[in-house]
Amino acid sequence: MTERTRKTDNAPRKILLPEERLPRAWYNAIPDLPRPLDPPLHPGTGEPLRPDDLTRLFPLGLLEQEMSGATEIAIPEPVRDALSLWRPTPLVRARGLEAALGAPVRIYFKNESVSPAGSHKPNTAVAQAYYNSVEGVRRLSTETGAGQWGSALAFASGLFGLQCKVFMVRSSYDQKPYRRTMMETWGAACTASPSTETTSGRAVLERDPETPGSLGIAISEAIEAALADPGTKYALGSVLNHVLLHQTVIGLEAREQLSLVREYPDVVVGCVGGGSNFGGIALPFFRDKAAGKAVRLVGAEPASCPTLTRGPFTYDFGDSAGLAPLLPMHTLGHDFVPAAIHAGGLRYHGMAPLVSRLVRDGLAEAIALGQRETFEAGLLFARTEGHIPAPETCHAIAAVIREAARAKAEGTPRVILFSFSGHGLVDLAAYAAHLGGELVDHALPEAELARSISALDKLPRIAS
Repeated sequence: MTERTRKTDNAPRKILLPEERLPRAWYNAIPDLPRPLDPPLHPGTGEPLRPDDLTRLFPLGLLEQEMSGATEIAIPEPVRDALSLWRPTPLVRARGLEAALGAPVRIYFKNESVSPAGSHKPNTAVAQAYYNSVEGVRRLSTETGAGQWGSALAFASGLFGLQCKVFMVRSSYDQKPYRRTMMETWGAACTASPSTETTSGRAVLERDPETPGSLGIAISEAIEAALADPGTKYALGSVLNHVLLHQTVIGLEAREQLSLVREYPDVVVGCVGGGSNFGGIALPFFRDKAAGKAVRLVGAEPASCPTLTRGPFTYDFGDSAGLAPLLPMHTLGHDFVPAAIHAGGLRYHGMAPLVSRLVRDGLAEAIALGQRETFEAGLLFARTEGHIPAPETCHAIAAVIREAARAKAEGTPRVILFSFSGHGLVDLAAYAAHLGGELVDHALPEAELARSISALDKLPRIAS
């Protein structure tokens, strides 16, 4: 075996860091890119955005991070104090899953489900709530798909004395009522999207009263709510640079934990919807990759919402109504409404520009997985490791299982790291549907994709 794949069966199952080893700085991957990101564009003029264009939506502290060229950005002590409620999170050797797969692999997962909200989302929620609070913001408005982000922001808003308004995608609002209860328990107001509370929501309902909704629609409503109230700012749970920045605590901790048992991953895996979870686990290892280290970065997305694997790389609105900036990203078109799969957090038409650029330049990979394959992976993980994964997390586990099968077929040992981005204890209705044989796979027909992306013809193109 190579140095990387040396047997470490005597290592502890859980690799823990003391609280004082919680990272003191976030990692900003943008300076390490081989070429700069294309600029976001103003939704009205099509010109490159200036920080002043976004001050109505975001506090200056977050805008500075969004535009920063620094490789490391210090984490404020109040944010570190809030993160210390659950961080550093455990890195766990998945020995049970390894035994079931019978492949020459060692699998580690970073358990982000131990946060108060049960997912990775509070890593950026507490940072965003803090920066808004120090600038005197009274209320935050946001969108949520499966409810993980909405519950995380509700929790974080309470920590920093802010009100919170959440527009929850209708399909998940109906599928996951206890996510809504979590938000309300932490003091947030939660409304199904599209709603009659906003102009953009009413317009969607007029076109299709039975729509399941989408993250793009919910984003439009949250932005509209923020713009209508001077005391409200908008908070986004994925996609933007500062969100991925905050999530890098996941990978930074994982690198240090793996070093304690003299391991380094051949493959880093994360589910990917808007990019925050994948960015959080993968970007610190991209830093190594940029320095010449051999490591693969793999994002797992739903086949019904195949943004990275089938969407073009071009400018598109970050929301459905065209209120958000035009972002350079892989996209299925801002009018696209994905099938109502249970992995609601992955039902987004676009992708983080940073993740899109990595995939575009061959620095990261993406695979698309069917819903039933992912739930089978979730069942196997639950039965071998005990933890019941969220439907989104099941995508990462399914990708890990594919990697293990590939290692077995090639006879090549490898170390696999993945982000266990959230638990599924509020998603048991989805497991009941799968166990009852009710879940189906949703393929995206080529004609539907072509129709959705046809609207992009009227938007600016990416020169590079």
